[in-house]
Amino acid sequence: AVCPRCAPALDARLALSPGVPIGLPADLPPDIVQLEWCAAFGGTVRRALHELKYSGERRLAEPLGAAIARRWRRVAAGGDALVPVPVHADRLRRRGYDQAALLAAAAGSELGLPVAPILERVRATTAQFDLDRDARAGNVHGAFALRRPPSATTPQRLLAGRWIVLVDDVVTTGATLSACARPLLEAGALAVSAVTVARER
Repeated sequence: AVCPRCAPALDARLALSPGVPIGLPADLPPDIVQLEWCAAFGGTVRRALHELKYSGERRLAEPLGAAIARRWRRVAAGGDALVPVPVHADRLRRRGYDQAALLAAAAGSELGLPVAPILERVRATTAQFDLDRDARAGNVHGAFALRRPPSATTPQRLLAGRWIVLVDDVVTTGATLSACARPLLEAGALAVSAVTVARER
């Protein structure tokens, strides 16, 4: 839960700045058929995401994930599974958790959709915020792959013909989302959409 003093401001910010579909296909990141977000990346939302990612405030994943669920329910027909955008294993060890996985779990609980952590970040990447559009795409190219499950069920069988919804905290150019979509589509996913808490323009 969020502290009583902070909750109204966060809820108001998420409600006042609903995302809208980018619209024209040319504006969508490659391999993403639909992109939604809850709010602009600023003010209370920016602070909440910073606290979630860097200050160990895992409790913020619940209201932020619920906002993702509300946004997705309002605009979309469904989807077959939520797939969180993964952090690299080194960062996961340092931080102790993956914020996108927490957001996806909270959103999935609200939506009644399964969460499939089927992607892994196979290469550590430079932070995206200092890079231009072209550099961002190059930075994450080939950085994601399908995680191999410890069973006979292959990722291809899990993905074949499914509508996958990627979940992340922030989208800017969409380069990371595109890099995640590629292996999913190559494994047979029918389509890949994405939903985030915020969009930074």
